[in-house]
Amino acid sequence: MSARLLCLFLITPFLLSTSGAADNAAKLENELISHAQELFDAVAVGNQEPWKKYFADDCLFFDEKGRNFSKAELIADIRPLPNGYSGKITVGKPRSLIHGDTVILSYDVDEAETVFGQNLKARYHVTDTWLRRNDIWQIAASQVFRYYEDPASTKADPEKLRNFVGTYELGAGQRRTVLIDGGQLMVERNGKREELFPEAADIFFRKSVEGRILFRADAKGKVDALIDRRNNEDIVWRKIQ
Repeated sequence: MSARLLCLFLITPFLLSTSGAADNAAKLENELISHAQELFDAVAVGNQEPWKKYFADDCLFFDEKGRNFSKAELIADIRPLPNGYSGKITVGKPRSLIHGDTVILSYDVDEAETVFGQNLKARYHVTDTWLRRNDIWQIAASQVFRYYEDPASTKADPEKLRNFVGTYELGAGQRRTVLIDGGQLMVERNGKREELFPEAADIFFRKSVEGRILFRADAKGKVDALIDRRNNEDIVWRKIQ
């Protein structure tokens, strides 16, 4: 037998085995993501059965609100939407890590909800850990978080924007400047400039940055501070000029 034929003889079973493993992994991922879709299809109508079926009795469930549910608490939370509400949840963009009897499955969830004729949308990301016990696949742990979305921007009063212009100080050597550039309110610190988008008269946000920038006025109506609010905690920058 030639060296080339011998090499082909040795490699072919390996390639077939690798190809078969990849096919099995893809098949398992598709199966589990279909179960995930089944779970979310059951939410709007309050169907608890898929949640009873696919979650292990000792599961850990952490939702986007920071709540930690046992299986009993999770099942009890699955209730039909109230009258006047409807919705659809779509699972997509799955990625998985498969190792023996354990699968970590991560995917996006797009929610479309209608509340008395008004349409709402939200995006989430979910990571489920599936375990195979006694030849049954169930979710042992699930973590959900919601993607941050910028609030809706409103139109600012150009005259009022001038009241916010100035230099604000947090501490010695820690300053940020608020200015108007091209009709837009900007905040600059250490050479980095960001646009402030108005959410309300005295409340602003930066694109893709959680939190708000507020301007505080004294008893005479004169702006005396910039407030950087994050998770309901305030950092106050005093206006010095």
